Amino acid sequence: MVFSSTTFLFAFLPLVLLGHALLKGIPARNAFLLIFSLLFYAWGEGWGIGLMLLSISINYASGLLIENQPHRKRQWLAIALAINLALLMGFKYANFLVDNLNALFQWGDFPTIYLAPVHLPVGISFFTFQALSYVVDVYRGETPAQRNPLRVALYISLFPQLIAGPIVRYVDVREQMAQRRVGLDNFALGIERFIVGLAKKILLADTLGYVADKLFEAPVEALGPSAAWLGIICYSFQIYFDFSGYSDMAIGLGRMLGFHFLENFKFPYFATSIQDFWRRWHISLSTWFRDYLYIPLGGNRLGEARTFANLLIVFFLCGLWHGASWSFVVWGLFHGIFLIIERTAWGRLLQQLPQPVRHAYVILVVLTGWVFFRADNLAHALAYLKAMTGWNVASTHHAGLYLNAEIILTLLAAAFLSLPYYARLAARIEAPAFGLQWPRQLHRFALICLFSLSLITLINSTYNPFIYFRF
Repeated sequence: MVFSSTTFLFAFLPLVLLGHALLKGIPARNAFLLIFSLLFYAWGEGWGIGLMLLSISINYASGLLIENQPHRKRQWLAIALAINLALLMGFKYANFLVDNLNALFQWGDFPTIYLAPVHLPVGISFFTFQALSYVVDVYRGETPAQRNPLRVALYISLFPQLIAGPIVRYVDVREQMAQRRVGLDNFALGIERFIVGLAKKILLADTLGYVADKLFEAPVEALGPSAAWLGIICYSFQIYFDFSGYSDMAIGLGRMLGFHFLENFKFPYFATSIQDFWRRWHISLSTWFRDYLYIPLGGNRLGEARTFANLLIVFFLCGLWHGASWSFVVWGLFHGIFLIIERTAWGRLLQQLPQPVRHAYVILVVLTGWVFFRADNLAHALAYLKAMTGWNVASTHHAGLYLNAEIILTLLAAAFLSLPYYARLAARIEAPAFGLQWPRQLHRFALICLFSLSLITLINSTYNPFIYFRF
């Protein structure tokens, strides 16, 4: 079940909100949310719910063992990490590892291994990273182990951020698990945030994603440069508005239930360096890698060479986290290399350039990286980059074949909304000190129109992709 589905919007969500409002007391509300969170996951995963329950049990027990046996806490942490990573590796990377081993075996004329396709449970990377952050924080003494198993279960399975993030740290919601209140103002803010996210997903991401899919599925040798650039521009907006839209919906749903999740996107296409881009893009993931991998590896404290190596390790794993494919690894290393370059003289020079030039540099690097992220494999990515440079002498596809008034308007809207200007205006309108009522009323009327248009589009459209299956 996904947020942008009629089942969720017209059945699941109303039941959850009604039941949560009618129940009194945090224990009852937590139990209710846990039941519906497990139902939410089981709806699409079926037997995969057993894997989640196993993860919950292992990490609940690990937290208690780490806290209760301090003389053996390093051993219990190692066991917890090993089990969590083994589950992730087994379900997400087993086929990838076997395929690469078979390539080596064939080269050496050895017998190959057969492994049937392993089903990838949706959201396994997200809930595994949340579970890992919990046991590591208990080990570090940043939070006490939770004695109530239902709270650990709810933390790992809470449906708003379960399948598409943001990755929530236990320390950020620990108090909210024990005591929270919704209130009309918070509930209204949650509804508004959810509407914005839904509109991003359905009206922007899906519209432009349809064009991107057509262009990436077209014979790459037939793509002219205008068509190739249109495809990657559409994809860059698709993944941003899809991902940030799901984060907005998760944050909005959390507000409606009394939870306050941290922001996950801060206008990354407005960045002036790749370092700045990663401070704005998928913030919960980048901070997770920083706190639980980069800093433990030594961060930037052990000299320049070690810093560069740490960056490459982190972004190699960041790429692999997104999917079991070498194209994802190349995407991660591509960003890691630019982060290294920006720590050299180029970084100092970059700061001296005019801001529009720095923006253009970031967009060019990010768009190039997205080709590896979107392409089916490395060969496809390289051929697509070749098409973007105009090397396809026999190209028959140009951008005009895929453009119409709707796509052009959507591209313009996406370009404008990827910048912070509208968000700043909306924040000023909604600020208590603003004083005037009619701009607020107009803004809320616009949100109602957006919600209505999103529902109409959702009901009438057959294109509603879920791009997180690989995660």
